[in-house]
Amino acid sequence: MNIPTIDLPRIVVIGAGFAGLQVAKKIDTTRYQLIIIDKNNYHTFQPLLYQVSSAGLEPDSIAYPIRKVLQKKQNAYYRLANVTRVDSQNSCIKTDIGDLKYDTLVIATGATNNFFGNDAIAKESLPMKSLTDALDLRSKILGNFEKALNSTNLDKREELMNFVIVGAGPTGVELAGALAELKNKILPKDFPDLDLRLMKIHLIEASDAVLATMHEESSERAFADLKKLGVHIWTKTSVKDYKDNLVTTDGDQSFKTDTLIWAAGVKGDFPEGITADVGKGNRIIVDDFCKIKDVENIYILGDAGLIKSERYPEGLPMLAAVAMQQGTYLAKTLNRLAQNKEATPFIYNDKGSMATIGRNKAVVEVGKFRFQGIFAWLVWMFVHLMLLVGFRNRVVVFINWLWNYIRYNNGLRLIVRPYKNASKT
Repeated sequence: MNIPTIDLPRIVVIGAGFAGLQVAKKIDTTRYQLIIIDKNNYHTFQPLLYQVSSAGLEPDSIAYPIRKVLQKKQNAYYRLANVTRVDSQNSCIKTDIGDLKYDTLVIATGATNNFFGNDAIAKESLPMKSLTDALDLRSKILGNFEKALNSTNLDKREELMNFVIVGAGPTGVELAGALAELKNKILPKDFPDLDLRLMKIHLIEASDAVLATMHEESSERAFADLKKLGVHIWTKTSVKDYKDNLVTTDGDQSFKTDTLIWAAGVKGDFPEGITADVGKGNRIIVDDFCKIKDVENIYILGDAGLIKSERYPEGLPMLAAVAMQQGTYLAKTLNRLAQNKEATPFIYNDKGSMATIGRNKAVVEVGKFRFQGIFAWLVWMFVHLMLLVGFRNRVVVFINWLWNYIRYNNGLRLIVRPYKNASKT
């Protein structure tokens, strides 16, 4: 790998998600050589992937070039590569473009989909963890309506217009609400000759409530808002199989659908070769300094790492807020160490949680305060706008949201690349 060797300690960061990007922004590159490695040359704002999937936003509005983040930083480099293995004994990583030595390694590779060992669902369902996934899902959804328009078989038409979302966490709830608004306000204009009453949106959740990690009041409000939008909600129901376009569950329900969307779970994702204890959710257990036990120069951030605390005995939640705070903490810690100052433990500041259900509908929890409705929706929009990387992205997203609010017209709904299931090609 063509990286210059200089007289500064080398920090290698694997992953340019929320944690990795904060390290890149905050680290002092007059004291360190920084190298960012990611399989994409952009950072993805994952909380808005569902809006790309539902044609509300274009992909470039939630993606930001990694190289642009590093433009004004000296001794900082980016390489497009897949990391295949970590050799901790020799302080080296192996990638598909060559090996690279490090003095400090930061693993911020995030999470991947957890299908809980169900190969059929992994093969046939559509996940939503990356920009490519979101574009595939958009093409699939829009393409199905085009097919339904030309189908003379009523059963097939219903199958094409039946959407099943597995998982009623924030991602599943937000996508269900977005699809419901498409059905109610947008698609009747695009498909006036299609009977959209045939379109069904099913939200399946294994626990006994939607947004189960939030307070009961927020959960009940989200449930009621989704029902008003026409979403069919099935709690205490687990998906068992998906074969020949038939979703089977552990109950009496089964669903005939051409589109099964998986939003039911994630697990930590990290390269091979790391010798460490792995905890719940396939996450590497780290200490209060985000380090692997008994290893001085490897840090694990975000969803790939697991920090237990008195408040979170099973580990900090897999949220963007945790990853961003850990990235900022580690950069400041490494800057302190470069000045021969002591490191302090990481302390997570829980600033609350939120989810949007649709137009003027959201739930927000901040400490002991809980609120819903239009004010919560405005707060949700403001927070997400501020968290977006880049001024242009904030402006583009805000204009899109404003235009959609005024005109009920979200996006262009272009099928640029027809969806193809890679497992069938």
